Amino acid sequence: MIRLILLWALVLAGGAFALQWLQYRALTHALPLQIYVALVGAAFAAGGVWVGWKLNARKTAFEPNTAAVASLGLTRQEVKVLKQLAAGQSNKEIARTLGVSPDTVKTHAANLFSKLEVSRRTQAVRKARDLHLLP
Repeated sequence: MIRLILLWALVLAGGAFALQWLQYRALTHALPLQIYVALVGAAFAAGGVWVGWKLNARKTAFEPNTAAVASLGLTRQEVKVLKQLAAGQSNKEIARTLGVSPDTVKTHAANLFSKLEVSRRTQAVRKARDLHLLP
């Protein structure tokens, strides 16, 4: 956010400098007011389009850290459980989603906690995000 504010401050300062440098008063006397207003409007429209394009740029797809998955020895099922834990689902909801029993989910969660060296769900999710296992 600060970076965006600084960028806009720089753009506005540059615009102010450009207007002074071009001696905008001379331009307003030499050109009809409608042309001057059109030029200023076009500059702001171009700036708005650019900012909109930057803010709405597509983010690259998340690529999980496969090296960390391999080094931790996580199974595909454990990774699926980890994703569901990150979504805030309970063991019963995870069991329904994955088509397994709640006891199986508990086992996978316990294995995850052991492999990630944590004791709670929130710690597991935080560590998984730090290791880039989750977006």
